[in-house]
Amino acid sequence: MKSARPYTMRARAAGAEGTRSRILQAAVGQLKQRLRSDIRLNDVAAQAGVTVQTVLRVFGSKAELFRSALDEVLQEMRDGLGRTEPGDVAGAVRTWFDHYEQFGDVVIANLVEEHDPAVAPVVRIGRERHRERVRTVLAPQLDGFPAGDRERVVDALVCMTDVYTWKLLRRDMQRPRPDAESTMLLMIDSVLGGS
Repeated sequence: MKSARPYTMRARAAGAEGTRSRILQAAVGQLKQRLRSDIRLNDVAAQAGVTVQTVLRVFGSKAELFRSALDEVLQEMRDGLGRTEPGDVAGAVRTWFDHYEQFGDVVIANLVEEHDPAVAPVVRIGRERHRERVRTVLAPQLDGFPAGDRERVVDALVCMTDVYTWKLLRRDMQRPRPDAESTMLLMIDSVLGGS
């Protein structure tokens, strides 16, 4: 007679992975909407349908849970921003706006809290990745500039495509998205037109 033990172990493993996934997705959802410092483990546990003790048993600590959740959020951001071919300025602006429309308000709230040691690494990674994206997506245009001028041009483009530029256009000036995208394109073209 065969033992039911292997089936039971597989079922337990699948259940444990399902629980881990639900907790992680709850934390990811919270990170997309709120500051990390405003998120309580009770909120994550309730959303995942588990207890706080289960969250801690699965992830070990709040810090480890949010490290894993941040990795998921950053991967999602990379995937969303990675859809543009180098040289496609309008496509780059469109994906920046897609990103900012989804995450911009939380990003800005995190920037306000960047003195917090838990938030500072997130802000640093965001800045590094934004600069890297500007360099990658606009590489064909940047190649037209003399090597000595390139970093200054990248600095200008990073500023023009920053989340604060989006905030000024969309939140402060209340421009419709198509108008705000056109304004960002105008700024970028004013710099790249000299290449």
